[in-house]
Amino acid sequence: MSTIRVAAVAAPFGRDLDAAYARIGALLQQARAEGTRLLVLPEACLGGYLSALGDSGAAGTPRSRRERGAQPPALRLDGPELARVRAMARDVVVCLGICEDGGEDRYNTAVCLDGDGILGVHRKVHQPLGENLSYAAGDGFHAFDTPVGRLGLQICYDKAFPEAARRLALDGAGIIASLSAWPGSRTGAAADLADDRWTHRFDLFDRARALENQVVWVAANQSGEFGSLRFVASAKVVGPGGEVLATTGTRPGVAAADVDVDALLAGARRSMFHLRDRRPEAYGDAGPVPALEVSRA
Repeated sequence: MSTIRVAAVAAPFGRDLDAAYARIGALLQQARAEGTRLLVLPEACLGGYLSALGDSGAAGTPRSRRERGAQPPALRLDGPELARVRAMARDVVVCLGICEDGGEDRYNTAVCLDGDGILGVHRKVHQPLGENLSYAAGDGFHAFDTPVGRLGLQICYDKAFPEAARRLALDGAGIIASLSAWPGSRTGAAADLADDRWTHRFDLFDRARALENQVVWVAANQSGEFGSLRFVASAKVVGPGGEVLATTGTRPGVAAADVDVDALLAGARRSMFHLRDRRPEAYGDAGPVPALEVSRA
């Protein structure tokens, strides 16, 4: 594949779907004018994220979660909302987040699509800080083919688990799109988001996952404030050596880079090819989670 332009967005998205369509339309107009082939939008950009996070140990069942607080609208994969985005996307591959109506359950879902239809879907697997009260969890990571190459999806907290990105890389993903609604720290928050410890973690995870798997990593995030959450923005494109090719920093905007994915991967994997050089027989079962009492920071 030749050089393509990929872009990651840091922008605010709330409950207002009409406002979301307008923002997505403007971003697509800019993307098309700049020759962008892949546009990655944040987690929950159609309908917004949760307005607060709580205790992951709190009780709840799939049906009772729906009754807890103001929830995002649940959208069907075959519904009119995504059909409208497909019509806007046309020849641009777009990744975006929704609250998916999965029948009895809702899911925090990332969808990859273009004008021809849905290319891939991922339901968020790892659920932080009470997100289980609003969403059921997904159960796997799978790459899929797109007009811009083989691609994998993950959502926010998924990036904290090396196994998630590794599974996608082993399934042939050369690009991993990571969609987030990643907030700043709830305790000891820094006045400047650039100094916030959760911003620091977000950036480290992005670079580490790209380097570990020698893939192109395209990370989008919400920006601004929603409910009690203040998002760190920090959308970026990271190369397979862990180098940041473009970033918005802690401001809203678009981070775009021109990448020849095949050439970048071939260069990064020429001598030290991490996927090839693994020794799975040495790792074994990691064992049970240690019984440690930790504070929720």
